[in-house]
Amino acid sequence: MGDEGLCYTVDDALLALGFGNFQILVLAYAGIGWVSEAMEMMLLSFVGPAVQSAWNLSPHQESFITSAVFAGMLIGAYSWGIVSDKHGRRKGFLITATVTAAAGFLSAFAPNYLLLISLRCLVGIGLGGGPVLSSWFLEFVPAPNRGTWMVVFSAFWTLGTIFEASLAWIVMPKLGWRWLLALSSLPSSFLLLFYKVTPESPRYLCLKGRTTDAVNVLEKIARLNGRELPSGILVSDNQIELYDTGNPSEGTNLLSAGKNDGEPPEGVVSNLGGVSSVLMLMSAKLASGHSKCVPHNLDRGKSPDVSYKDVFIASFAELPGLLLSAAAVDKLGRKLSMSTMFFLCCIFLLPLMFHQPEGLTTSLLFGARICITVTFTVVYIYAPEIYPTSVRTTGVGMASSVGRIGGMICPLVAVGLVHGCHQVLAVLLFEIVALLSGVCVMFFPVETMGQDLRDSLSSLNNINST
Repeated sequence: MGDEGLCYTVDDALLALGFGNFQILVLAYAGIGWVSEAMEMMLLSFVGPAVQSAWNLSPHQESFITSAVFAGMLIGAYSWGIVSDKHGRRKGFLITATVTAAAGFLSAFAPNYLLLISLRCLVGIGLGGGPVLSSWFLEFVPAPNRGTWMVVFSAFWTLGTIFEASLAWIVMPKLGWRWLLALSSLPSSFLLLFYKVTPESPRYLCLKGRTTDAVNVLEKIARLNGRELPSGILVSDNQIELYDTGNPSEGTNLLSAGKNDGEPPEGVVSNLGGVSSVLMLMSAKLASGHSKCVPHNLDRGKSPDVSYKDVFIASFAELPGLLLSAAAVDKLGRKLSMSTMFFLCCIFLLPLMFHQPEGLTTSLLFGARICITVTFTVVYIYAPEIYPTSVRTTGVGMASSVGRIGGMICPLVAVGLVHGCHQVLAVLLFEIVALLSGVCVMFFPVETMGQDLRDSLSSLNNINST
């Protein structure tokens, strides 16, 4: 009786329900996907040299195994983002998990180089769906806790790299690279086993007009967290704006828990295709906010030395990076955290342009990896926060796919420079990229720390204009 006229948004509901048992389960599921992606990326450090030795490949053929994965990720990151924004987060990561698990397992049986490249490219296409899982988890986290818990989510990447390094250390010397490929595909399979119990994002459901389904998910969160939903009816950002302006159209009804409207709210694009999603992303509204070297090729048939111990130890550089991320992201903000770490990375890399003792080189690389871990962690928090729900996974996916261009080029360029005795140029290249990245971050127009997630461009524009 007294609740008539009251309404609440998904952000209000999540704030009232808090971060509890439900979010822990969602975190665990999304985390397995992040572990899977980290393992599939990390294994490239071990499989490439092993395949080069087994099949007498040239250094450039070896590096192309890595580039093929990144080429697939470029395609997948953009494609799965569109699928997820149009058909739902669950369908997005179902397809990506299926492709990753199947192609990853089959690549262990590849009889020749060309088929291995093709299958690893398919793995990359599947791995491109990683931003879908991060966006899915993000949409269940209350705004005040978002930075901290997204850092926790990012810790699963570090867990995956350490686990893969451990697995390679055990498996490679005795069983070989095919077993490593097969075992590394298992985490993606686990996503398929528990897919049926995963919930759709209530924010996505509300955006699409499926309010009854959204409330059902929120009620499940309330039960598992031992909390109660706010009084009133669930509305989207768009309805709140119309309600607040006092000028709702004559036919506009608030979304209620008892009825699915069947159509998305007015002003929200209901079926975003690839072109329309990209055009929305382009909207200006989103921006209102060394030892002596001898040139050589590796001897055919001779396996290059891979120190599994060193790789294993280096993986632990990500742990202090995660701690720094947790300390900075909700205090310094997203932009300052990223730009500072990019500049610190430049400082760590600069001495590597000159000859250094081995111990100092390792220490400098350790420090640089810490800094890059922080920027990687924070950007995966910042990017989903920038985009509204209607194009969130498309936006993050498209940004991720652009990043994969660097992943494709890096192995080819790095191998060419190092084998041509141009280590200084290789380091200088990384210096320039990191420096320019830090400068670019400083000019980002929006700081998202503490802000609620938005569902549409119109709601985002209203926030930016205030």
